[in-house]
Amino acid sequence: MKALEAIILVIGLFLLSAIILGFPTMWLWNYVMPYVFGLTPITLYQAIALNFLSSILFKSNVNIKKD
Repeated sequence: MKALEAIILVIGLFLLSAIILGFPTMWLWNYVMPYVFGLTPITLYQAIALNFLSSILFKSNVNIKKD
């Protein structure tokens, strides 16, 4: 039972962090982009997807090892 509770906790924390990071993205996009570039406002789900996409595209793979 502990494994199931741990899985549920991890999924819940993942969803909570996605929502917490999605709201500022949505608010900033909807505040700036429609007025500056004439783009349409986005929803929370689109903001979460935009965060996920940008984390894939701009992921840093720099690995510096000092011996």
